[in-house]
Amino acid sequence: MKFASFVHDGKRQSGVVADDQLHPFKHPVDLLDLIVEGEEALRGAGERALRGAGERALHASRPVPLADARLLPPLQPPTVRDYMTFESHVAGVARGYGDTVPEEWYAAPAFYFTNPYAMIGAHDDVPVPPGCGRFDFELEVAAVIGKAGRDLTPEQAHDHILGYTILGDWSARDLQGREMRVKLGPAKGKDTSTTLGPWLVTADELEPHRDAEGFLDLALTVAVNGKTVGQDRLANMAWTFEEMAVYASRGTWIRPGDVLGSGTCGNGGCLAELWGRHGILEPPPLVPGDSVTMTVEGIGTISNTVVEGAVPVPLPPARRRR
Repeated sequence: MKFASFVHDGKRQSGVVADDQLHPFKHPVDLLDLIVEGEEALRGAGERALRGAGERALHASRPVPLADARLLPPLQPPTVRDYMTFESHVAGVARGYGDTVPEEWYAAPAFYFTNPYAMIGAHDDVPVPPGCGRFDFELEVAAVIGKAGRDLTPEQAHDHILGYTILGDWSARDLQGREMRVKLGPAKGKDTSTTLGPWLVTADELEPHRDAEGFLDLALTVAVNGKTVGQDRLANMAWTFEEMAVYASRGTWIRPGDVLGSGTCGNGGCLAELWGRHGILEPPPLVPGDSVTMTVEGIGTISNTVVEGAVPVPLPPARRRR
């Protein structure tokens, strides 16, 4: 099943996606609330509660044409962990700094926490972050956790993944570069917008695409202003989503609605990789008016347009205390 959150006639709703139509739940409810309530009431069966509501919506609600609604992020995640699991991406970006993939990268699926309040919908505008001069996209797929767990095994983690969505990670490369020199971040380099959408696809729909190693073998494509700049396969990840969930749950809890981003795919999954490989800013950084379209086989398409952002409020430099 595919589940979406949307606005129609000024009213925020959630429901099932089928045949280019949205079938709203009978009572307005947030997808995450439904998952959490189901988990608590049915002992970890949040997915079953979501499916039950979806079946009822398909048979009882008046559908809304997709074209008549504004898609929102399918859910508001409590946390977003963004990983780096594509070796090609890491190698390309590192090359731009005269570097190679560090051995530490191969030891474990590294991630950072990004801003859960920055989520935007599949076709929303993306403002340039304040003070950014090198704006970039990153094409990713995200797994959504459906039930709580900690210190999981890969076998257990499989049952904790509710479904998948596309994650568009918008990156202010110049801000990010400055922040990382302080050995912290990314912070404002990744803080303004993250696209989730167009909907949440339940894990069972993508099982036929799973290969012998446990990876989902899906085609990934990203285009800027209609011109393809990146193509990859999700199966080129270095760790499976289950293994990523294992690492996320090590010594702590993962809970319903938590998002695990795959990290940027390779072969042009972001501009920074291409800049690193080419040695020049080609293709150029994004500017207002640019449209970025990301498509993932089995999930769907998101397309966001870059717009002018806010002017940064000036801050003084640090007071030197030494």
